Amino acid sequence: MPAYKAPLRDIRFLLNEVFDYPKHYAGLSNGKDADPDTVNAILEECAKFCEQVLSPLNRSGDEEGCHFDNGTVTTPKGFKEAYAEYVAGGWQGLSHPTEYGGQGMPMSLGVIKTEMLGSANWSFNMYPGLSLGAMNTIMQYGDAAQKALYMPPLTEGRWTGTMCLTEPQCGTDLGQIKTRAEPQADGTYRITGTKIFISAGEHDLAENIIHIVLARLPDAPPGTKGISLFIVPKIKVNADGSLGERNSVVCSAIEHKMGIRASATAVLNFENATGYMIAEPNKGLEAMFTFMNSARIGTAIQGVCHAELSYQGALAYAKERRSMRALSGKKEPDKVADAIIHHADVRRMLLTQKAIAEGGRAMIYFAAQYADHMVNGILEGDQKKYKYWDDKLGFLTPILKGFLTEMGLEAANLGIQIYGGHGYIKEHGMEQIARDARISTLYEGTTGIQALDLLGRKVLLMTRGKAVREFTAQIAKFAVEHMRNAKLRRFAADLARYAAEWNVLTMRVMLAARKDRDSVSAASHHFLMYSGYVTMAYFWALQAAVASQKLAQGGEEKPEFYKAKIATARFYFDHLLPRAKGHATSMVKPSKSVMKLPVEAFSFDY
Repeated sequence: MPAYKAPLRDIRFLLNEVFDYPKHYAGLSNGKDADPDTVNAILEECAKFCEQVLSPLNRSGDEEGCHFDNGTVTTPKGFKEAYAEYVAGGWQGLSHPTEYGGQGMPMSLGVIKTEMLGSANWSFNMYPGLSLGAMNTIMQYGDAAQKALYMPPLTEGRWTGTMCLTEPQCGTDLGQIKTRAEPQADGTYRITGTKIFISAGEHDLAENIIHIVLARLPDAPPGTKGISLFIVPKIKVNADGSLGERNSVVCSAIEHKMGIRASATAVLNFENATGYMIAEPNKGLEAMFTFMNSARIGTAIQGVCHAELSYQGALAYAKERRSMRALSGKKEPDKVADAIIHHADVRRMLLTQKAIAEGGRAMIYFAAQYADHMVNGILEGDQKKYKYWDDKLGFLTPILKGFLTEMGLEAANLGIQIYGGHGYIKEHGMEQIARDARISTLYEGTTGIQALDLLGRKVLLMTRGKAVREFTAQIAKFAVEHMRNAKLRRFAADLARYAAEWNVLTMRVMLAARKDRDSVSAASHHFLMYSGYVTMAYFWALQAAVASQKLAQGGEEKPEFYKAKIATARFYFDHLLPRAKGHATSMVKPSKSVMKLPVEAFSFDY
């Protein structure tokens, strides 16, 4: 397994030179303490924890997995001690209010923390990661008493949280959920039902687990309009915050998974468990989307994490492994053969990994600034501000989640390819990265669900193309500003064409949908991937522009760093961005080639 090294140089480049986080933080009501020195100290300490504590547990945790015994789940050796150290360091409350014991830092610092934790050990990251969504949901929709009772121990990390959505008969179609919530005279509810695929649903790391559960009231209307949201603690909580008796929540099994084996994925049975409503009756799904958006951004980070870790492992191997001679002549004549990094095809794969990891990181850090503004709207009680930034982030969320996880999986697979046969065996840990990465395109909504959310809801239904027009206007502005710069002209010209084409394609799909409803579903995957490639192109061009300026005027990094940024941007525009053209061609084809074949013809027995 590659030993993770936090990419602090790239992180600082994005924070300080590309997105000007110091200025961004200075403009936030909760950003006054996030000065450059403090932020740098946080990054250094987080990197140390990830490199020295979490990374060494990544392979051993995968090999051992979680243990299940009659409802009790035990995490792999070393996880409990690592979590205790995580809690002692105050990491869980980094971006949560000081009134609940947090450090009050902007949400984006928590995003960066999550990236480092996830790259070092994604399975471990799942445990505190699920808590963040529960905390955000309680923060926004809980009443004062619920916040006072649950937020301090969750912020400390003494308790963890989950999201309980999926049931055996339904996956993403939550309108089918059957879990019941029976109101009681004392204002509580009896929750009965089964939830599956519950990440961190049962474990031995924390003294209590707070489940956020979707369920139906007896008089609820059918479908998604009849879903309410409840807080259901594993162990009941007394009014003074102390723990009471065990609630009727039983873990009946944990899943045996392809990857992230050190993360317990539980089947939970709620058997007249005591629950407490959060948010308004029958509006639970709306509140849950706070949780879901947090989770989807967190899952998007997973694509970056696996790309980064696989790249680090593949790069080290490519520099050491020797095979044949480079076609352009001997590169290391004193050696028996040249290192494989001198072969163009290996370079192609390494550069693809590098472009995905660093391009994806830029996309995430940009979106994290939107999230900071959105959270500030909540903290300031400014609903209009919150809604504005939530809408802007909502457009990017399915692109981040869908595109970056697909690309992260590609990068993980390339890591195996670079190792050749050695990548397929467990010894080097590259196959684990690919196994761990595979789930990222599935949970919190598959890539197809993200694609429908982007095209069907965010673009066509909710904004009638306005979301695309607004974002492409930002890209076009960059293109105009740099069109006369000889070093950046090719980036600007390409971006101008793609920005215009993105709008044309959106309109064509919109018009086609009037006559052919299936065309939206048939086009959605291609629309998502096209959007992802163009979005990443913009952020690579932005990085190249900053690097070019720093080379001319002097910057915080060595010249080689900036030159590598420009070279990687060129590679992306030459070798990865052209993939968007194929998606553009396919998305405007009629749906009949997808839908014409009769269902009974999908057969192997004619």
